[in-house]
Amino acid sequence: MPHPESWLKVLPQGLYCEPGGFFVDPLTPVDRAVVTHAHSDHARRGHRAVLGSADTLALMRARLGADGARETEQALAWGEAVTIGDVRVWLQPAGHVLGSAQVAMEYFGTRAVVSGDYKRVADPTCAPFEPIACDVFITEATFALPVFVHPPPEHEIVRLLDSVALFPERTHVVGCYALGKCQRLIALLRQAGWDQPIWLHGALLALCAVYEARGIPLGDLRPATGAAKGELAGAIVLAPPGAVTDRWSRRLVEPVVGMASGWMRVRQRAKSRGVELPLVISDHADWNELNATLDEVAAPEVWVTHGREEALIHAAERRGIRGRALRLVGYGDEDEAEIAPR
Repeated sequence: MPHPESWLKVLPQGLYCEPGGFFVDPLTPVDRAVVTHAHSDHARRGHRAVLGSADTLALMRARLGADGARETEQALAWGEAVTIGDVRVWLQPAGHVLGSAQVAMEYFGTRAVVSGDYKRVADPTCAPFEPIACDVFITEATFALPVFVHPPPEHEIVRLLDSVALFPERTHVVGCYALGKCQRLIALLRQAGWDQPIWLHGALLALCAVYEARGIPLGDLRPATGAAKGELAGAIVLAPPGAVTDRWSRRLVEPVVGMASGWMRVRQRAKSRGVELPLVISDHADWNELNATLDEVAAPEVWVTHGREEALIHAAERRGIRGRALRLVGYGDEDEAEIAPR
């Protein structure tokens, strides 16, 4: 049986499945792309043909618009297999954001799985990660250091609501990425009993509308831009990370600045951005979840696409799992990109 190293190649455009003639999450425009999810570092404009989940394709259309037009799109349901060239391909949920998928590929009896970005905790806005047994597991490693162990997201939401109760005259503004994190925060707040309006920066409205159109209820959402200042006293406002401390936030009433990201585990990151209420809520697997996933998929070999490759490979090899760092340049945590000081 051919080892996946013989048919999966790292090229300048990204990871290429040679017998299928397609790339997974290519970094530049290609003829045929299989896309794991709609974040901008994985779903780029200009491909001629794109295969992905129906939710991912809907989000890509909303994000990329006419400029990202593709000649053909093909949506796959979970577990629905297609043959591309000589390769059998199917998608299973990755639990990262709405529509996020793992890409499973079988070629002459060997199976490789590309995880894309993923998390292992429950999320009311997307289907949960499903482990797939394979010969090679190709994983991210965004939070692959032992220091990164995420608290339960419900705990962080309680901290936010406790602060709202403590400072009822102030606006709480939470920085969050527009795709996935924003909608997850809203759903977590609703689960915790917050039934008041949630106010949104204009940059967050369009993708929330896509989530609702795809069957994810978010409740009463209102645009914060143009709202009377008095309406925002005691309110929760969500905004892109770059907006929470810029001129836009001047409309808010004595704002308590929060940020929702796995990187809020690092106190210096919160301090450098003037974050008063760091919320450690991540859409990526933490150190324990990454290692548990390697054990569950039971692959004798793991390839790491991006992140903290060395630590995860070392941990894998101590358990007899062969490791390989692909060092694909161009992928990164969406929160890190927005939180990094400019």
